Amino acid sequence: MPQHVPSPPRATLSRPQHTVAPLAVPRRITFLAHRDLGNPAAGGSELLVDRLADGLTRLGHQVTLVCGGPASPLPAYRTVSAGGAYGHYLRARSVFAREVGETDLLVEVCNGMPYLAPLWHRGPTMCLVNHVHSDLWGMRFGGPLAPAARLGRRLEHWALSGAVRHNSLLVAVSPSTAQALHALGVAHDRIRVVHNGVAEPGPYAARSPEPLFVAVGRLVEYKRVDLLLRLWERVRPVTGGRLLIVGDGPERERLERLAGPGVEFTGHVSEAEKHRLLCAAWLLLHPSAVEGWGLVVTEAAARRTPTVAFDVPGLRDSVVDGETGVLARGESSFAAAWCSLALSAERRAALAEAAFSLASGFRWGRTVQGFRAVAGEAYRLGRGGYAVGG
Repeated sequence: MPQHVPSPPRATLSRPQHTVAPLAVPRRITFLAHRDLGNPAAGGSELLVDRLADGLTRLGHQVTLVCGGPASPLPAYRTVSAGGAYGHYLRARSVFAREVGETDLLVEVCNGMPYLAPLWHRGPTMCLVNHVHSDLWGMRFGGPLAPAARLGRRLEHWALSGAVRHNSLLVAVSPSTAQALHALGVAHDRIRVVHNGVAEPGPYAARSPEPLFVAVGRLVEYKRVDLLLRLWERVRPVTGGRLLIVGDGPERERLERLAGPGVEFTGHVSEAEKHRLLCAAWLLLHPSAVEGWGLVVTEAAARRTPTVAFDVPGLRDSVVDGETGVLARGESSFAAAWCSLALSAERRAALAEAAFSLASGFRWGRTVQGFRAVAGEAYRLGRGGYAVGG
């Protein structure tokens, strides 16, 4: 990993790179996840699991994904639907037993609501964590649903911290996530950090001659696009130009009512169109309250587009403040950074080159290899062996 991306003690990608005995590698790997990449609500977590499953398959592993919602058939690996968006959490165990049966390693993708796999699966397990939801429960279930938020928060925290008691390793996608896990009581020596990768961007599209600012992501509460729309009213008289909101989600209708002049909602776009927009943009804007990593930040960086974001978990890992973008500590500083960078082509260019250099160190091939090494470690540990470095 690049030197300026900090990692907490004993939780870095370098730990599992010791030699793994060929016979101690899990051949059959099953992922339990909320959605697959073909789901209309898919986001960064689903892309990560897809890249891991595809990469592991190419390395000779037999990979199955058990997920909620309609499973989309993919040529590289098997996908199995366990039921609806929420009911599948209750049916995952029975569907796994019926459709998968034998597996060498079960990987639970923790996305807030846990599957509690270590309690019912007798073989080796591992937990993949994008971010700890904590306060996001309150954002999703407010007002009269507050008791549901408290229950969800407690269940998630118990499941993540309790995984240690079942000899499970936890894979975090960033130092911020690793630190959040440790704050819940997970020992550092049970946490491994494997960063997201980024695909080679291909031929570059032209930069917009006029100010163009882009926000990319699922339109849900914690992404705080409503805050971005409020700030745009302060920024637009200074910079001019357009603000594109790329993505879809349950908040779209409300956000469209809040939008002022110069704002355009594109809805879901293809990868090719996302590539074109990230190339054309002057800045990527990321107002989210928390992220696991902020995959779109690295995607934009690979197109030489710097980011303005808040100094929050995940984004403080993918954005190097003052070098590849700007991390704001409040709304006013976010608006100020947005304006100052829009008015300085020289400053944007310097950030863009540094962002591109950083992004070149993150590739999906390396992510898959890092994850595979931890999977081997978890497999041996689950069979009564030892953890590398443990």
